Amino acid sequence: MTLADLLDRLPRKEIEGLAFPRNLLGTFRRKSISFCTGVTDETTIVYWLQSKSFSLDLRLSEVAGTPVTERQGWVGDTLWDDRTRQLSWEIAKSYQPRNQWPEPAKLSFIGNCVLEFAPSGAYVEDWRQKSCAGPFLGLRLVSAISEATGQEFQLDGGLVIAGEHAAFAQSRLPRVDAALQRAASLEEALSDGIATEAEIESYEVSVAIGGRTITYSTRSDRYGKAIGAGDFSIRSDGLVAQEGIVGGDPCVLLYEVDVFEPEFAFDTQTPSTVEGADWMEQEKRHLARHAVLVS
Repeated sequence: MTLADLLDRLPRKEIEGLAFPRNLLGTFRRKSISFCTGVTDETTIVYWLQSKSFSLDLRLSEVAGTPVTERQGWVGDTLWDDRTRQLSWEIAKSYQPRNQWPEPAKLSFIGNCVLEFAPSGAYVEDWRQKSCAGPFLGLRLVSAISEATGQEFQLDGGLVIAGEHAAFAQSRLPRVDAALQRAASLEEALSDGIATEAEIESYEVSVAIGGRTITYSTRSDRYGKAIGAGDFSIRSDGLVAQEGIVGGDPCVLLYEVDVFEPEFAFDTQTPSTVEGADWMEQEKRHLARHAVLVS
């Protein structure tokens, strides 16, 4: 079945038991990052899609011109500390062989914005919710089965659909990931012959904004392709299977269902006091003159 068929047939798995604020569910574009030095970056392409228990993250300095060794992307388990109101991610495999964003996130919410403060004071990121309503699907990739040998091997990744947007992640072959752990950087891995450009680039994080066609990706060959392509099936053990390619060979990808809500309303507003709402109404001729929704 197609991805659209899967959305029609998959049993619902509710969002109940969410471990972090509901405002974090959906698709987020980084509008800006401001540093303690006084400079701000509003150009780097950064997207974050949040499922019930994991997130997918993509960071590119250019749409399609980011050097292979400088791309960033990962899948991570989402961890929330309610006492400190801090979010962090446990990342087993990522595009880069090291964690380039080790600080947890101290969060504040206003409207459709998530403001992420580094506890060190090094930076603050301004994220904007892009999802409004529609299907909410989170599939966590756990393994793959080689069609040639029948061997099952571990993979990390996932597929998230949040309304009109979607993202997909798939880690490299285990042997490639193991080799990259010997290098301090991807530049070193490439120069020392530890991995080829194709092997480095085989870690995929792709994002489809405003549809199901890939807009941004860590893989140069994925632009303009359909996200979630390949025949799906629902197995008797509850796992979702999908035909795919890993390391150039046909495989069956196996996913655990993290969440599936056929119709879900994502949070784009936050509450205010009565006094705050009255002030906005009273001053709207000035406050709302140029105000627009920015996502």
